[in-house]
Amino acid sequence: MVAAAAILPELATQLVVPVAAAVGIAFAVLQWVLVSKVKVAPEPRGEGGSAAGGGAGAGGKDGASEYLIEEEEGLNDHNVVLKCAEIQTAISEGATSFLFTEYKYAGGFMTVFAVLIFVFLGSIEGFSTKSQPCHYSVGKTCKPALANAAFSTIAFVLGAVTSLVSGFLGMKIATYANARTTLEARKGVGKAFITAFRSGAVMGFLLAASGLFVLYVAINLFGLYYGDDWEGLFEAITGYGLGGSSMALFGRVGGGIYTKAADVGADLVGKVERNIPEDDPRNPAVIADNVGDNVGDIAGMGSDLFGSYAESSCAALVVASISSFGINHQFTPMMYPLLISSVGIIACLITTLFATDFFEVKEVDQIEPALKKQLIISTAVMTAGIALVSWLGLPYTFTIFNFGAQKTVHSWQLFLCVAVGLWAGLVIGFITEYYTSNAYSPVQDVADSCRTGAATNVIFGLALGYKSVIIPIFAIAFSIFLSFSLAAMYGVAVAALGMLSTIATGLAIDAYGPISDNAGGIAEMAGMSHRIRERTDALDAAGNTTAAIGKGFAIGSAALVSLALFGAFVSRAGITTVDVLTPNVFIGLLVGAMLPYWFSAMTMKSVGSAALKMVEEVRRQFNTIPGLMEGTAKPDYATCVKISTDASIKEMIPPGALVMLTPLIVGTFFGVETLSGVLAGALVSGVQIAISASNTGGAWDNAKKYIEAGASEHAKSLGPKGSDCHKAAVIGDTIGDPLKDTSGPSLNILIKLMAVESLVFAPFFATYGGILFKYL
Repeated sequence: MVAAAAILPELATQLVVPVAAAVGIAFAVLQWVLVSKVKVAPEPRGEGGSAAGGGAGAGGKDGASEYLIEEEEGLNDHNVVLKCAEIQTAISEGATSFLFTEYKYAGGFMTVFAVLIFVFLGSIEGFSTKSQPCHYSVGKTCKPALANAAFSTIAFVLGAVTSLVSGFLGMKIATYANARTTLEARKGVGKAFITAFRSGAVMGFLLAASGLFVLYVAINLFGLYYGDDWEGLFEAITGYGLGGSSMALFGRVGGGIYTKAADVGADLVGKVERNIPEDDPRNPAVIADNVGDNVGDIAGMGSDLFGSYAESSCAALVVASISSFGINHQFTPMMYPLLISSVGIIACLITTLFATDFFEVKEVDQIEPALKKQLIISTAVMTAGIALVSWLGLPYTFTIFNFGAQKTVHSWQLFLCVAVGLWAGLVIGFITEYYTSNAYSPVQDVADSCRTGAATNVIFGLALGYKSVIIPIFAIAFSIFLSFSLAAMYGVAVAALGMLSTIATGLAIDAYGPISDNAGGIAEMAGMSHRIRERTDALDAAGNTTAAIGKGFAIGSAALVSLALFGAFVSRAGITTVDVLTPNVFIGLLVGAMLPYWFSAMTMKSVGSAALKMVEEVRRQFNTIPGLMEGTAKPDYATCVKISTDASIKEMIPPGALVMLTPLIVGTFFGVETLSGVLAGALVSGVQIAISASNTGGAWDNAKKYIEAGASEHAKSLGPKGSDCHKAAVIGDTIGDPLKDTSGPSLNILIKLMAVESLVFAPFFATYGGILFKYL
């Protein structure tokens, strides 16, 4: 059979992918250089503007008002800048120290699990070095199982290291930018917005480009050994996704426990009991709280979205390798998932310029629309990009593997699959915004329910979270139905990739939130003007909503990714149908549906236990340090940082073990049918809990901010800060903290990680699995 060829030749594909990655990294470096122009050091008044402007025109139209706020308030500018630099250093050192401690444990796990992968996969053929019959290509021989074991292990380590580095660099960028955003807020909300957004873009482009480049290099280097055995090559590459997600689990859970233990402790004692403002320097937990924003919301989120990207690429590549692209060794169509990501980087670059160069944010009420426009523009530009890639990178007609058969597909159908995933992501993003932004009625209703106390606030918040699941699930269901109908499991995999194709913009918007949050904390601790704090609060409120949108994207893409991985696992394990009427599968469904609840219980209790210790320590300091409440004595910040660090390191291990060991135990002892039930059950229940938990927590947080801001007559009637209504809102926000920042975001890693782990170990389970049922 003579296969139709793509328009784009192989050489061009070999150039396009690394060049796009290089452009992404160069753009990230450029944004970093622009941010670094903001000096965190006092400057002579005459030189002021242009050096600290962080962009074109800094010394021009805004230059005259640079020091206006400090002069009006009678503040010493020199001392304010020094104080900002001191606080920034404390936050950066705390975050670096925690991540190094966390990565020691993650490194130990990585070593042990790498050995497990090699032993399990190598034992399939008794560690033989002889070629074996191919699993899919009948009559052909493929590389030995031992080689697959070795290369899967290398890919796992590559993915794990890339994930850790992504998280660490994200944290470093965020802690570099937080004080700079605070100082820029003196000149206006627009300057602060650009600094925070550019810093987020550094992380977004660096992660998207490095993830793409490492995967591209791994495929080419592995190909030197595998040659024509593409089946074995791309099966080994799945280890890359497993490495990325396994590290993301520790980053999300460990970072989530750290940040919420500090946040809950700081809020309960500081705001509720002592009636002092958020981020007040008298609060002993305030540095730990700001450190937590960087290790949880930045480092954890970066690793999480990198994991999603790696897994969706691997799922698509595995299915493509056993379709006509792989059978006929068509390199350009085979690299279609990487070409989508390459075009995504360019589309996101164009989109970012709209926020930083083409349009300027001048007023507080322009912040949220500017961030929303980023989502809309990136989606529109990317749609055109997908059309171009589908036209140039795919033959008009080809076949896709569909559970043992080959399904004929056209290039325009694959375009629709990617596009439906992309636009479903936008729908999920806007629905999330509707349910979590205080500009709309759902959050305003939650705020209004605080009139009658914390109990009604909790009831309204939970109801909002459950209701917010409806439309995103329909969007995900529609995406799955359309993409599967058009191109089987490969369609679902590229739909997930479509949702993640604008990952650079998504991460920029996501990282913007914690950076703005930190900027507000630094302004409060440095004793800056209340007007500057109002500006940073406005940046933070918009960031809170966009963080919820980012979590919606992550959960939606996780659902599509895990289904695609599930399909690849079922095919590799030799299962023709997953019949829920058989007891093996049904008990797996029940157990799988229970796992997200077990996991959530562990992470919620971990936050509660750590917060309990934090509350006791903060109370102790307020009660025993003379002059602390008066501001004449300094609190012991280091003890609170240590409590969060110790608790999160200790508590992240049991939830991580639950997720990592479940597929190994079920697959080995109960077999691939039961494991397929577990994966399906975890996917179905995990997605619902993740969406509701994230949106409930986000709504409670923004209901509190709605009351605090007092921007409308309704909001003013509920305030001010310190009122009974506000205290009820703080309690709701505190309950929501572990939901939106620990349990919810970690669940999407649970469903992806179990699926990709099952796929990596599928050859072993198919050969030796189901020990118990064999002897019963």
